[in-house]
Amino acid sequence: MNSQTLHLDAPGQRLDKVLTEQLPDLSRTQIQRLLKEAQILVNGRPAKANLRLEGGEEVTVTLPEPEETELLPEAIPLDIRYEDDDMLIINKPAGMVVHPAVGHSSGTLVNAVLAHCPDLPGIGGEKRPGIVHRLDKETSGLIVIAKNELALRHLQAQFKERTVGKQYLALVEGQVQPPTALIDAPIGRDPRQRKKMAVIPFGGSARSRPAQTQYTTITGYDDYTLLRCELFTGRTHQIRVHLAYIGFPIVGDKVYGRRKPSIRLGRHFLHAAVLRVKRPSDDEEITIQAELPPELDAVLQQLAE
Repeated sequence: MNSQTLHLDAPGQRLDKVLTEQLPDLSRTQIQRLLKEAQILVNGRPAKANLRLEGGEEVTVTLPEPEETELLPEAIPLDIRYEDDDMLIINKPAGMVVHPAVGHSSGTLVNAVLAHCPDLPGIGGEKRPGIVHRLDKETSGLIVIAKNELALRHLQAQFKERTVGKQYLALVEGQVQPPTALIDAPIGRDPRQRKKMAVIPFGGSARSRPAQTQYTTITGYDDYTLLRCELFTGRTHQIRVHLAYIGFPIVGDKVYGRRKPSIRLGRHFLHAAVLRVKRPSDDEEITIQAELPPELDAVLQQLAE
């Protein structure tokens, strides 16, 4: 069992609502189930979801151990852009989930990597062997996989220290102004829609973390703009949230974009094009690039006509 203690200061608010904001990795349904199972204690006693807080409560949350799922290798073709004894850099196609989760127990990048590297199980935990960072399902492009524990820690440290270079290509709705800018806006779980992220100012009702995205215009079209985006932080859905926040959502983004897509694409136009990272073996910095996939390149060709 994994327990953590929270100190709440939210007088008048419902317990389950506050915990949903404080524990972004848990859904409200999960929190309510934990309350029913007496796995959440308020001042040492079980409590109901609708408890109104008085302020200053000590809340202990006990999470059950995650169930282990058997990861099976699957012979799925991989577009490998770099490989050595410590790591793989793969050009992931859109539509592929990075690691198994609810509703995606097979056909993931992890399943494919296990077929290519049979020795990976157990690295970094059974559920996500070798995974250093993630790309959204509909985002294509470069992702790095560690092949041993030392490499995993080395690569994770680079991401934590923000020394990894990550550049994305994004086609957005509208003519972007100014043509280049730094978006510095904190991101957190959207308190109204739990599956979404949102820009949430510090000190608001929900927790947020610093997030910075630098964008530069590559090409302007009549109704669209192709941007190069560089991440200085790695928040969930960061580029998608930031570009929608400034009024220029990514083309084809069903979550943060327009309800009726102006271009029928079947995915969103976001591609991880450049990855700059230091090799765990000798600390030498390498830069790997991945060209736009055909379906995205075809959109640009059409816009240029």
